[in-house]
Amino acid sequence: MALKFKDFEYKRPDLKKLESEFDLLLKDFKNSKSPEEQFEILKKINTVRKDFESMKNIASIRYTINTKDKFYEGEHEYFDNAGPVYFGLRNRLYKVMLGSEFRKELEEGTGKQLFNRANLTIKTYSPDITDDLKKENQLVTEYVKLIASAKINFEGEERNIAGMAPFIQSPNRQVRKNASEAKWKFFEDNEKTFDRIYDDLVKLRTGIAKKLGYENFSQLGYDRMGRTDYAIKDVSSFRDSVKEYIVPLSQKLKEMKKLRVGLDKTYYYDDGFGFKGGNAVPKGSPEWIVERAKIMYQQLSEDTGRFFDYMTDNDLLDLYNRKDKAAGGYCSNIYTHSSPFIFSNMNGTSDDVRVLTHEAGHAFQAYESRDLGWIEYSHPTMEAAEIHSMSMEFITWPWMQLFFEEDTDKFLFSHLSRAIGFVPYGVSVDEFQQYVYENPDATPADRKKKWRDTERKYLPHIDYEDNRFLERGGFWFHQAHIFKSPFYYIDYCLAEICALQFWRKCNHDRDVAWVDYLNLCKAGGSKSYFELLKIAKLDSPFDEKVVKSIIDYCDEWVESVNKEF
Repeated sequence: MALKFKDFEYKRPDLKKLESEFDLLLKDFKNSKSPEEQFEILKKINTVRKDFESMKNIASIRYTINTKDKFYEGEHEYFDNAGPVYFGLRNRLYKVMLGSEFRKELEEGTGKQLFNRANLTIKTYSPDITDDLKKENQLVTEYVKLIASAKINFEGEERNIAGMAPFIQSPNRQVRKNASEAKWKFFEDNEKTFDRIYDDLVKLRTGIAKKLGYENFSQLGYDRMGRTDYAIKDVSSFRDSVKEYIVPLSQKLKEMKKLRVGLDKTYYYDDGFGFKGGNAVPKGSPEWIVERAKIMYQQLSEDTGRFFDYMTDNDLLDLYNRKDKAAGGYCSNIYTHSSPFIFSNMNGTSDDVRVLTHEAGHAFQAYESRDLGWIEYSHPTMEAAEIHSMSMEFITWPWMQLFFEEDTDKFLFSHLSRAIGFVPYGVSVDEFQQYVYENPDATPADRKKKWRDTERKYLPHIDYEDNRFLERGGFWFHQAHIFKSPFYYIDYCLAEICALQFWRKCNHDRDVAWVDYLNLCKAGGSKSYFELLKIAKLDSPFDEKVVKSIIDYCDEWVESVNKEF
């Protein structure tokens, strides 16, 4: 019988013992006389790695649940320092694997993708950068703590960032403006600290790249993400397709909204507000949402019903916003228990349902591919992993009435509008980061100017009215990925094009779409990005004809339903 998450044992890994185990196992691997012997040793090393990474993930989850928990704060800091040492051990393993005289036979047993990822990963580490990686982790943790520390006094209560969302989406325009100003004042008040953390990260990452022989951090960032099927130039071309095909539809939706809500002009604080009578919101509490989600996943398929029952029965979700909880949402994996974990911050907006289905997509994939064995295959690289999550948002559309009742059509329209409008924002993040890491000596003011210029290119509707901080280019401070996971954000954009393809498939033949999605989830990370697209029967987002086709389809749907609002 599975354990509940609170009963998962946590024990800090002993680094010296871990290094000793690796030394002995790698020595045995090198001395092995057959591929069978080496294969068995790889399985033993995989078990050791699962133990370490599971403890790391348990500590991280429990820390983000309560950033004031002194014990797990200490454990989180421990892994900030231990992680780079572990990377070094993993690198040694990869080098030994790649140099094996039985490599061909091992590849047949594990699949080639394990060796493809190993080959790329060894480029991203050397012992010379161990201390730098520790410092990088510490700076990211400092950012997380700073965001979690937000105490915004608004309408008689102290609130964190997530707690401001319902007010930012209020039907009352003055409340929206006041709430937006209060939120961004936190970032402006801490501007020097955000700038200092990011400046330190940029210079540190640039130094790491130079030590590893890269011209700058951009290519190292791509290699860290495990990208084997495409390059920086391909992403640049994708951004061009977004500018040509998606930005016009995104702007059209903004103009439609003006008419819908009766405004001659919209400002930044109107962005989160979509309907005159107010946005669609879930009709019950967070606990009620989870009960409805159980019904949804039981009806969607036997596989999803079994998965979500497992998650709820074993308390593998922490969904409720509260004081001192870290911001955002994520899915983690505890390998020793074959258990995904979902983390989010429900706050009474439609995001409560959207984020739950998004993270459930990640968790369902982890659950379905839990028997693939190799830790590298638990998840694919992120541009493919985000397909599971973003597609699940659309696959669950037929059940949205469970949550939104009479406002379901309103939610569906806003959800598709959000997906379309998100992609131009996502490529703005990507283009901004490319500038940053190609110009590491740029000043904080230079970076903010570049951000604002990039917004004008992809998000020309934005008007910051009299908010000087945002007009100077401070909006990106709240985007954690920019600090924590450079060059990650484009993965959401590529995945959105794939998710919209799944949406179109579902509209034509839901049963066929579900089989393709399930096959994608079961494949986990065992194949490369383009190979996974083939398994899912998806077309490449790098083909501008594909982008144009799916956006034309979206435009037709928007035109067909817009009159209803």
